Amino acid sequence: MKNALIAHVEAKHLKANPPKFEVGDIVDVHQRIVEGDKERIQVFSGTVIMTKGEGINATFTVRRIVNNEGVERIFPLHSPKIEKLEVKRRSRVRRAKLYYLRERTGKATRLKEGAPIVVGETLAAPATEAAPAAETEKK
Repeated sequence: MKNALIAHVEAKHLKANPPKFEVGDIVDVHQRIVEGDKERIQVFSGTVIMTKGEGINATFTVRRIVNNEGVERIFPLHSPKIEKLEVKRRSRVRRAKLYYLRERTGKATRLKEGAPIVVGETLAAPATEAAPAAETEKK
């Protein structure tokens, strides 16, 4: 339980609509990089292997293989430096943390295909209001 004052201060820095993704998704993280007086966008592509924290402290870890070497980056979810996050492919996983991918290489790192990506998709549970109405019609 957070102090009300701390929660109030943190609320100003939270993103209004944080990106929707899950562990196992293959994502492109577009991050704003400042070099001197120039600013550019750098894309980091990989598999989300974990999420943790809540509120302003929420982070997610993305892993990819570069030159046969595993590279992991931890991104703060509500960071203003993250321009956008694109979900390239959804995967169906049964664990919250995919640490076992660290020991695997090549084809062994593939995950099962998940639900298709729909533009404007939300990860909320579908409304089930129609189901009770269908049961009453049968009677």
